Amino acid sequence: MLILVAIIFILLGIAIKYGKLYFLIAGYNTMSKEEQAKYDIDGVASVFRNAMFGMALIMIIGYIVLKLLGCQEFESYVLFGALGIGLPYLLIVSNSGKFKIDKNN
Repeated sequence: MLILVAIIFILLGIAIKYGKLYFLIAGYNTMSKEEQAKYDIDGVASVFRNAMFGMALIMIIGYIVLKLLGCQEFESYVLFGALGIGLPYLLIVSNSGKFKIDKNN
């Protein structure tokens, strides 16, 4: 299960960053073209890619450790731990204003 979720996260990261599937970023596709122009979407997509890859890496490492220890019943802790680390990072960094383009300069 963890490996499947990790693969999905990796594919989502690739799709958003390199496939330019920006409509997968919540709220971006509902903005007007003028609002969209105020954001560095490539930077936001990089954050999404990095967060998805990071969560997938945590899941893969957790899966390997659990497999070595013979504790497969703790997979849900690894899944929710990865989400608990990755989602706040994703929300805080992508909404920080760092990727808003200042048109006054």
